[in-house]
Amino acid sequence: MEGPAYAQALRGLTLWTHHVLLPVYGREVTSSSPWCSRWWEHAEAIAQLHGLWLAWEELTGPDADLTGPAAWHRDYLPAVMDALRDPQGPFAGCKPGAHRPKDTPVVDAVDPFGPPRGRR
Repeated sequence: MEGPAYAQALRGLTLWTHHVLLPVYGREVTSSSPWCSRWWEHAEAIAQLHGLWLAWEELTGPDADLTGPAAWHRDYLPAVMDALRDPQGPFAGCKPGAHRPKDTPVVDAVDPFGPPRGRR
């Protein structure tokens, strides 16, 4: 996604995260269970939370089976929250009110198996 579609999806995700996920499932922030108050500045958090939100929409929406919410709690919520809140996860080093940007791994070649540069 890009542009307005991305901005609209991110706004929906933010509203859901701030008004549903965190008030109900957020739990206390500790050094062994971090959370970043600027979670949207962590690409992994956006990706993980977006998937969790989409599963929520599908499994708890008006057309969902009655067991959908239980399946969401069992199959999706723990894995995502455990990954995000892991002390070595994307929020490692972040503290309440203090975001710490993370460096991504260096990649030597963007597409090592593509055509050589200059040829197409």
